[in-house]
Parts: sequence; C-alpha cells; structure tokens
Amino acid sequence: MSFDLELAKRIRAALQSFPLEVQENFNEKKMFGGIAYLYKGKMTVGIIKKDLMVRVLGSKMKDVLQMNHVRPMDFTKRPMKEFIYVSQAGIETEEQLQHWVELGLEHAKSKLK
Repeated sequence: MSFDLELAKRIRAALQSFPLEVQENFNEKKMFGGIAYLYKGKMTVGIIKKDLMVRVLGSKMKDVLQMNHVRPMDFTKRPMKEFIYVSQAGIETEEQLQHWVELGLEHAKSKLK
C-alpha cells in the first residue's frame, strides 16, 4: 500500500478544525490500496497514491466534476457513483483541502439520516 503520507498528515490537521464531537467520530481505514477517513463508519475522503478521493453528494456531482483538477473516480475502470479524485494541483492550499474534507463529511452525514 502506498499513499502520500504528507497528504495524510494534512488531512489529519484539517480534521482538527472540526468540533471535538465531530473529530471523535473519525477513524482511518486501509481501503482501495490507500487510506480512507471515515465518519461514523461512512467514507468521507481518502488517499490513493497521490490523489485525494472524495465522496460527494449525487446532487453536487455535475458541478463538482466541472471544477479544475477533478475527475471521476474510476478505480474499477468505470466511474464510481458519488466518488471523485482531486489531483495534487487541486489541494495545494489548506483552504482547498478543507473544502474537499467538508464535502466528504457532508456526504457521510447524509448517509446517517
């Protein structure tokens, strides 16, 4: 398993910006040959090699896929529903990374209702 360890550190730091009751419900799990960050057992974001993987609400997918540095997650050679990859150019700043983490958290929370 290989994934960007520096990006993992940045994601952990981004999670620290959430209230403690949110932070306490995150855990890391090895998935897809990389690592994923789960909120109450629901995947939010992850890292596969050097790409950020993000779960996105279906209602937002069309707009998100129009953004720079974003492409459908095609881990199985077909686009996966409500999954995207963001290349390193799309997560250069902490603000950019935080945006993607928040989108992933939004998706996870929607699955808990």
